[in-house]
Amino acid sequence: MYKIAVAGTGYVGLVAGVCFAEVGHEVTCVDIDEEKVKLMKSGVSPIYEADLEELMKKNYVAGRIDYTTDYRSAYKEADAIFIGVGTPEQADGSANLSYIAKVARQIAESVEKDCIVVVKSTVPIGTNDKVEQYIRDFLVHDVKVEVASNPEFLAQGTAVHDTLHAERIVIGTESKWAEDVLMKLYEPFHLPMVSVTRRSAEMIKYASNDFLALKISYMNDIANLCELVGADIEDVAKGMSYDDRIGSKFLKAGIGYGGSCFPKDTKALENVARQHGYDLKTVKAAIDINKEQKTKLYEKASKRLMTFAGLKVAVLGLTFKPGTDDLREAASLENVPLLLEQGADIYAYDPVGADSFATLYPEGEHGKGRITYVSHAEDALKEANVCFIFTEWEEVKQIAPKQYDTFMRTPLVYDGRNIYRLDEMKAAGVEYHSIGRASVK
Repeated sequence: MYKIAVAGTGYVGLVAGVCFAEVGHEVTCVDIDEEKVKLMKSGVSPIYEADLEELMKKNYVAGRIDYTTDYRSAYKEADAIFIGVGTPEQADGSANLSYIAKVARQIAESVEKDCIVVVKSTVPIGTNDKVEQYIRDFLVHDVKVEVASNPEFLAQGTAVHDTLHAERIVIGTESKWAEDVLMKLYEPFHLPMVSVTRRSAEMIKYASNDFLALKISYMNDIANLCELVGADIEDVAKGMSYDDRIGSKFLKAGIGYGGSCFPKDTKALENVARQHGYDLKTVKAAIDINKEQKTKLYEKASKRLMTFAGLKVAVLGLTFKPGTDDLREAASLENVPLLLEQGADIYAYDPVGADSFATLYPEGEHGKGRITYVSHAEDALKEANVCFIFTEWEEVKQIAPKQYDTFMRTPLVYDGRNIYRLDEMKAAGVEYHSIGRASVK
């Protein structure tokens, strides 16, 4: 088994470190935040992720994982150092590589034995070449350091499962030695391995994420047309799903994708193409469609209602998807400000994301409107004039159609995730508007 150090304890780094420990490796996770390190040592995860805390506690007790701010001791004798820090989007859509560079410098000044540095963070094509040169430029000791690419393909909410039971492990290396080290390191996972060059591995990550974003945007585009021509997007998606060439996943229409990957990765790849003088038209279209899709419900409701001023507006779901507390690029962040600007009295419910949302929009007045956070969905619905569904949490899906009629002053529902069947909402006496389907009036 290998001695592994992991730089960064976000979704990528922490999940990777815990899973490496779970299969038997000795892991040290590095973070600059002392309080965060104390939290993780106590078995508390800084991120909301299914099964993560259980494995953190199990492997910490077993002595297979530890957490520290002392990067020098963590990197000094490591066989492999994984970089899982953020590469946030910059104003022009490019990836910010400053955190990668900082870690690379720390590694160069700390390692005292031959080791492999593995970049798990999503980075533009060619970045791993630069990281390797950067480390060698600042290397203090006479040791061999090679850089490899090992992109992650986890989904928030199922990250632990996606890592331990991945459909494939992609590694990008430039030497047989680096390839062998990574092959042996991943051997305990017993998963299919795809070994390519570093640049191909970097491109595989972007091409995969952007293809899924394209698929979502395509279905949303078709859904918008379905509304105009009288077709039903759910029927269309079902008919398409039987074709093996298309598949059944990522065919669900809604109010766009969000999170830490798709929005950032589509813009980053489009930026890379632009830098090389190439117009990546398909990805640009996906970006544009997704941006417009986020406010489809608000636009529909604005046509239906004279004003939001003075109305009680129920908002169900704040995170970008269920199973996570992540708000990045969430539809709620586009719609809530619009509603507040119009003077809406918002009552918002989310089983895990409300506290994070409240750091952006504290409870109380915001301009003409105000926002209140509630612990139960029915508290948001009571006497509400209109309801918006932004996230398909199980707690939201369990609300029976008749409850909207029972609790709301006006049973008027705008569903951005197509949770309900049209006939059920009609039978319950609810005016119901969704995406790519006929409205129930």
